[in-house]
Amino acid sequence: MKPPVSDQKKTHARSTDTVHAGEVRPRPHHTLVQSIAQTATFTFENTADLEQYMRGEDKDPEREEYGRYGNPTVRELELRVAALDATEDGVAFASGMAAVSTALLALTKTGEHVVLFSDCYRRTRQLVSKLLSRFGVEHTLIPAGDLGALEAALQPNTRVVVGESPTNPYLYCLDLEKLVTIVKRRPKVKTLVDSTFATSVNCRPHEFGVDLVVHSATKYLGGHNDVLGGLVTGPAHLVSLLRDARGVLGSVLDPHAAFLIARGIKTLGVRVERQNATALAVARALENHPKIERVYYPGLVGHPSHAVAVKQMRGFGGVVSFQVKGGRAAAGRVVDACRLATIAASLGGVETLIEQPSIMSYFELSPEELKAVGIDPALIRLSVGIEDTDDVVRDVLNALAE
Repeated sequence: MKPPVSDQKKTHARSTDTVHAGEVRPRPHHTLVQSIAQTATFTFENTADLEQYMRGEDKDPEREEYGRYGNPTVRELELRVAALDATEDGVAFASGMAAVSTALLALTKTGEHVVLFSDCYRRTRQLVSKLLSRFGVEHTLIPAGDLGALEAALQPNTRVVVGESPTNPYLYCLDLEKLVTIVKRRPKVKTLVDSTFATSVNCRPHEFGVDLVVHSATKYLGGHNDVLGGLVTGPAHLVSLLRDARGVLGSVLDPHAAFLIARGIKTLGVRVERQNATALAVARALENHPKIERVYYPGLVGHPSHAVAVKQMRGFGGVVSFQVKGGRAAAGRVVDACRLATIAASLGGVETLIEQPSIMSYFELSPEELKAVGIDPALIRLSVGIEDTDDVVRDVLNALAE
């Protein structure tokens, strides 16, 4: 493997890292770009060769038997993301939710307990509160970023604390150092932090002691809204548990998707820097706008997590959420009036996307249920792309003026 090209003892990855860290050199056939190993299975010279592999005596540590257990293209992606996160190993999955679900299935069993911060991706909440509960895994939901509530929620049977930083959609940031300090008093409890919104360019949770970090590679890592994928990075012994579970559950990432994500990572640094700047400009433009009730962006002094974000993040991310005065209908008019921003789910790509969570991500919920999960009907989530900053700002302001 090509050695790191910059000091790993820092809280974020640089553009040099996103281009080079974790790359395998020299490549087969001396290609500059990695190849796609488009194969479902792998061959052996003879039965003795096979038996040597099955005994773990093969001299090639990257050799595989079958595509559900591994693939060289996928493996290089795993090593690259692990290098960006400054940790030992990584394991890739078919989607971000495949990564989260496999991790929790691998780390918990009947009679055990999970703590989850409430301001999180709705499918993660459903996984913990609906699916895992069917298998006898208990859970406690606590308010976003409330570490006092975390201390009280931990039980003798707690095994995993699950959080996001920043969160979706209100962009609260967990104080990772304090989180780890609380949890490490209980050696059996592991921390699992979804860092999709931050990426390793803005924050490396492992540097604060977090055990496992999740990325929905569909978002910033892939960066072009054209591929699904997920990764978990962490210490080798924990990643090995997840890899074994993936082999059973079958939630594997295909090699062509791995190639696209790895290609996207090459430009991760420059894309995130632009998105950081544009999102901050949008947030500042909206902060005192007469038609805006509230802006949620950790780069603003008024955001509840601003101090935490300043302490542990290089940039504040490419997503801005804001609440329009006038309720759900008024928010819908603003979304419809945007010309540059496209109505679509997801985030982190090169195109600016906009959505109204109450009628997209949470469409099936009643007004009472929306209130219970903390989603205001007038909330808009904007994921900025890499268009010129002035154009993105102007698009939103023009939509508000209509």
